[in-house]
Amino acid sequence: MRLAHFSDIHVTAQRLGWRSSDWFNKRLTGWVNLRYFGRGRRFAETDRIVQALMQEVRTRRPDHVIFSGDATALGFEEEMTRASRLVIDPIQHGPGGMAVPGNHDTYTEDVAGQGFFERHFAPWQIGTRLSEATYPFAQRVGPIWLIGVNSSTGNFWPWDAAGSVGPEQLQRLETLLKNLEPGPRILVIHHPMSLPDGSPEDRWHGLRDLAALVRVAANGGVCLALHGHHHRAYHLGRCALAPFPAICAGSATESRNWSYGEYEIVGRLLRAIRRRYSPETGSFEDCESFELELTDSDGPPGRSDRERR
Repeated sequence: MRLAHFSDIHVTAQRLGWRSSDWFNKRLTGWVNLRYFGRGRRFAETDRIVQALMQEVRTRRPDHVIFSGDATALGFEEEMTRASRLVIDPIQHGPGGMAVPGNHDTYTEDVAGQGFFERHFAPWQIGTRLSEATYPFAQRVGPIWLIGVNSSTGNFWPWDAAGSVGPEQLQRLETLLKNLEPGPRILVIHHPMSLPDGSPEDRWHGLRDLAALVRVAANGGVCLALHGHHHRAYHLGRCALAPFPAICAGSATESRNWSYGEYEIVGRLLRAIRRRYSPETGSFEDCESFELELTDSDGPPGRSDRERR
């Protein structure tokens, strides 16, 4: 199986649907950072790079595409509309996709409740669910299960980029993992398991209920986590915080970091190639390769396994 994994594209738009309430939440400081403190400059070529990335997908033809969130800069629906058109429309007749939101897509509590991401990325959120709740959901790709989890919540303070899965979603995740047919399970989420050195995230940037998520995921047979949130790509075998490996896609569009991952999974071996955008050629090229051994589990015993016992 070949998977393409990208994250944190941070698309914005010329006209944004500002409301008076936006001047009294974190959108104001986010806009100032975007406009005057360099963030906009670092993402100035976003549209062009996303177009090049989708051309990559059409050319290299992976079996599935994974997007681990932060489609937008400030969570406006105008940004979300442009992001989905840039990402989904060019490859709508190509491979399937999975998408989960990032903290910028649920920028405030009000935005989180409006479901902009779920509306515009609906084609990449088709899957197996337990109820009408959107998350978690599972997609079967050959022998592999991709498990989409939402870790992004609307936050009030400008410096708060943390997330949480929440007890209700965790309970659904535990049941979903038990009910799936056997096969390697890959967790797709926005927030990371740890920092690049394996140490815990800062409380304002990490996953508040990480320990609970890791426990449910490990007991449910998750063998790998794919995420974004950090804009510089990295990967870990196992660390003290999680018993399975994890890969951060980094940002596909931020200047100097612009890259995505392409993974080939053969049995329990993952072979990865990181492809980096070249401004000179306007296309992507190989820049790094690595291998990871996936956790040896096909999930908890299914009903047929228990009956045989």
